[in-house]
Amino acid sequence: MRVRLAVAYEDGQVFQHFGHTAQFMLCDVEDGRLVRREFVATEGSGHGALAGFLREKGVGAVICGGIGGGARLALAQAGILVYGGVQGDADVAVQAWLNNTLAYDPNAHCTHHDSDHGGHACGHTCGG
Repeated sequence: MRVRLAVAYEDGQVFQHFGHTAQFMLCDVEDGRLVRREFVATEGSGHGALAGFLREKGVGAVICGGIGGGARLALAQAGILVYGGVQGDADVAVQAWLNNTLAYDPNAHCTHHDSDHGGHACGHTCGG
């Protein structure tokens, strides 16, 4: 079975705000092994538009930190599984995903758009 996994990526780490991801690490996995890895810039796509960007790249699953409800919905509609709330080294996260040991939060979301912050970025980490 072949799967393309995308990791929201910045400086070797899982990027903590899906909607502002400037770069993804794309990992081609075949029969449970990593066979190819490449880095792609999002070219300014943000939030919900990233779902279309990833779908065009053939992505079936994404690892990220925090993610807003709109982006989560757009990814679901594109048939892309979301592993949110992940922090730390991106390569370690991919290996954990391959081993079925990835620690993630299925309910992770970014709340910086929520009304309790007045709609502004509050400087927090959006990992959960």
